[in-house]
Amino acid sequence: MHTSDAIVIGAGIAGLSAARLLRAEGLSVVVLEARHRIGGRVTTDRSAGRVTDLGASWIHGIDGSPVAAAATAFGMRTKEFTVGGYQPDSRPIAHYGPDGIRLSDADARAYVADIRAVDAALRDTIAVSPADASYRDVTEAALAMQGWNADRTQRVREYLEHRAEEQYGAWIEDLAAHGLDDDTIDGDEVVFPDGYDSLATHLAEGLDVRLDHPVSRVEWSAEGVVATTPHEVFRATAAVLTVPVGVLQSPALVIDPALPELNAGALSRLRMNAFEKIFLRFPARFWDDGVYAIRQQGPEGRWWHSWYDLTALDDEPTLLTFAAGPAAQETRDWDDDQVVESVLAQLRRLFGADVPAPVAVNRTHWQDDPFAHGAYAYMTLGSTTADHDDLATPIGGVLHIAGEATWTDDPATVPAALLSGHRAATRVLGREVAVERLWSRP
Repeated sequence: MHTSDAIVIGAGIAGLSAARLLRAEGLSVVVLEARHRIGGRVTTDRSAGRVTDLGASWIHGIDGSPVAAAATAFGMRTKEFTVGGYQPDSRPIAHYGPDGIRLSDADARAYVADIRAVDAALRDTIAVSPADASYRDVTEAALAMQGWNADRTQRVREYLEHRAEEQYGAWIEDLAAHGLDDDTIDGDEVVFPDGYDSLATHLAEGLDVRLDHPVSRVEWSAEGVVATTPHEVFRATAAVLTVPVGVLQSPALVIDPALPELNAGALSRLRMNAFEKIFLRFPARFWDDGVYAIRQQGPEGRWWHSWYDLTALDDEPTLLTFAAGPAAQETRDWDDDQVVESVLAQLRRLFGADVPAPVAVNRTHWQDDPFAHGAYAYMTLGSTTADHDDLATPIGGVLHIAGEATWTDDPATVPAALLSGHRAATRVLGREVAVERLWSRP
């Protein structure tokens, strides 16, 4: 049996952050990772000489971001690529109507104004919504206040549906009313031309990380924590459990005794989403210059409604689209050729039959990943924002849960994962430690 001061389960950003701080404070720490690599849902593909972030891609707002501070300290190159969340006009967007014809500037402005009007009403509607309300319920209430005709209402309704899908990978009726409370961005957004996974590499420096060590059982008591893997049993005074919500809910991981009601109740109201990225690299661009995104309205946009121009990142004509929510679920078993043909059918509808086939495709499969079961977590009906923090409530003074789903302020992000790891480390230590120690050199 391996014995240490602390066990960290999961070598994603939350786990590596917790382990790095604990080790910096003098504790003996072992990190148990189920995969053959570190990083968790921060992973970069480098095949064919390209750098493609298949998991996390952006820092959504560098102002005050610990991830931005860490990236700077580690010497990671960044490139400004501000998207502004799923906004109707945060960057130049080409809007196409249900007929496949691009909206005039005046029509696009009117459409954006309608979205802004509903969003203004939505804030108050969410604030007074009942605990079991869905995002559909509150958006429909906000739409009803406008007094518009059916077609005008439907265009904005589609936008709200797609926003729920692209922000949280969930159908609008399955997302809690408070699941999309805040869509603000503080400062520029940046990407990593050399790959986001460099963050994990830097955080892991000097740590004892055991790859291919899936934990099947976690036992906790006043005496400490015991973690069982196929290779060895690990014992420690405390443990930080950073696996995704999908793994916490999976029978593949047994926690004994079971989680207390506060933690278990919060966990029961969270779900892993259905959200997959599809990168299409083309021999030449066929879409307009100066356009950040392409969006189509109407029934044809039920699945494929938004494409994002990533050409500026590596000077190769590239569009990114998402299979999100129902689209991800319904295309889950499709092969890449089927998905590409379905996407191309919509692009050719907008740009003509001459749209070429892509020369390269990257497609994620987070739903089928046994160590994730989805891309990130979202709030189901009946969930409140307090569920994130409640999930992280210390258990028996020895077991601490961390990860993107345990951070109330901006969950489902890398900063949330990093900060949750920092919080867990301070709880293990019983004292505050500056988060800046994560990127400071000894």
